[in-house]
Amino acid sequence: MTAFNPQDDFRSWGNVLKAQHQVARPVWRDQLRATALGGRQQGLTLLGTGLRRSYGDSGLNPGGGIIDMTGVDRILHFDPAQRLVRAEAGLSFDTLLQVIVRQGFFLPVTPGTRYVTLGGAVGNDVHGKNHHRNGTIGRWVRRLGLLRSNGEELELSPSENPELFAATIGGLGLTGLITWVEMELIAIESAMIDAESISFENLDAFFTLSKESEEQFDYTVSWIDCLAKGASIGRGLFSRGNHAKVGSRLSDQGNTRFTMPLNLPSLAMNRYSISAFNALYYWNGKRKAGEARVPLHSFFYPLDSIGRWNRLYGRKGMFQYQSVVPPSVQRDATKEMLEAISASGQGSFLAVLKTFGAEKSPGLLSFPTEGTTLALDFPNHGSETLRLMARLDAIVREAGGRLYPAKDGRMSAQMFQAGYPAWQEFAKYVDSGFSSHLWQRVSQI
Repeated sequence: MTAFNPQDDFRSWGNVLKAQHQVARPVWRDQLRATALGGRQQGLTLLGTGLRRSYGDSGLNPGGGIIDMTGVDRILHFDPAQRLVRAEAGLSFDTLLQVIVRQGFFLPVTPGTRYVTLGGAVGNDVHGKNHHRNGTIGRWVRRLGLLRSNGEELELSPSENPELFAATIGGLGLTGLITWVEMELIAIESAMIDAESISFENLDAFFTLSKESEEQFDYTVSWIDCLAKGASIGRGLFSRGNHAKVGSRLSDQGNTRFTMPLNLPSLAMNRYSISAFNALYYWNGKRKAGEARVPLHSFFYPLDSIGRWNRLYGRKGMFQYQSVVPPSVQRDATKEMLEAISASGQGSFLAVLKTFGAEKSPGLLSFPTEGTTLALDFPNHGSETLRLMARLDAIVREAGGRLYPAKDGRMSAQMFQAGYPAWQEFAKYVDSGFSSHLWQRVSQI
């Protein structure tokens, strides 16, 4: 058994929320059962965590026990012929990529950072720039191991314990502790991406570009200037790409060039600095638009070039807000959200706009659904920021959309339950010995 020790400054990636937790850090898979049972004997509710890139409170369990899985991180089996890898849940995408890329394989789905664990990716059913082609990572999971708080160890798959499998994919770690995952990979011929960057003038141009690009490109995403107004509302830079057919399989070893040594002063993130940055970034991107062959890391993980980039938002931290709205209202709802953001002056220099495809996610609580997703980081200005997000909530809810729990730290129970009508079915599979601050907040009747 690995002991639980108090940690006072256990916080979310957004740096808004922090609380004391009892934290255990096992390094071997055969320690997990005794660790979980030991925590329960101490009266602790449990939650497994990885590299803690969740922005809000889905990875927090105040007063409870955290099982830090980052030490349980070994590759267990690799079958190139079947394109399958089985690994312990604490393995990071960063480490996995170093192994599989040189063998001619890549992740079927990856979020915008490689610093996530395999278990965390499955627990949040992550999506990426290729959702219109590959859907979420849960579609590529073939089997996984789950440890329940009573010490029972189960193997889950679409055919074995299928209901619990569906609850665990995107289940935010609430059905038990994911111990290992078997996942299908995709084959690639090089560690390079044939990419193209295109500037677009407004929201209508974005939707035109997106529709055209999804037929020919595996990966699409756009950065937008969320403070643009009038005829320029929704302007931005569209990025699309495919795996290059030629080139070395030796992936670059990461693109981190600088690590933030401390939090910036909160005043550095204001409407004037963000507006100036967005305008400069747009015009510079427009000037440099075109085609290029680029390394995998720079295409998929641009934010990883700045270590601890969350410190850019200062000691008060930031809120991430990610929504999805259905196709029938995606243009009008997205425009209304951007108008509300622009009018508030509380913009973001990390604003991402993308369309999701129709491929259904396998998890009961999986976030992606067909439509348009908008993701932004808002510096935490207290009640002013909360009022803006409440306004965005109203737009999303009226449109029949929902928010991403992995990014959230403040949506109401009513907002969550409206967006996830299967939440009560999901609740049947929640392990009574596991909990999180988010679940305590959004499962209230």
